[in-house]
Amino acid sequence: MKKTVKKTAIAVATFATISSATFAPIPAQAGAIERACMSSDRAANNRNLCGCIQQVADMTLTNGDQRQAAKFFKNPQKAQDVRQSDNSSHESFWQRYKAFGAAAEQYCG
Repeated sequence: MKKTVKKTAIAVATFATISSATFAPIPAQAGAIERACMSSDRAANNRNLCGCIQQVADMTLTNGDQRQAAKFFKNPQKAQDVRQSDNSSHESFWQRYKAFGAAAEQYCG
């Protein structure tokens, strides 16, 4: 009986140690959109909103698209230049960016 209790206690302690290491929350790295959002001069640049927008970006944009979109926070004219460009890659990007914006608005409020 004592051996069973001891084995059970060891098993529980081992599981607790492993599970706390395995299931402990891992701090997330801020993505390009979130970093740009947080460093922007907009009044609404709060961590929750910027994090939400980054989550939508992760679901809808490639890393390259995110880096390009992040530049718009510092230079809004760049967004206009891309939007009005006749370059086919800019046109494709702009369609993805519009879909991202609509999803972010709906998801993040």
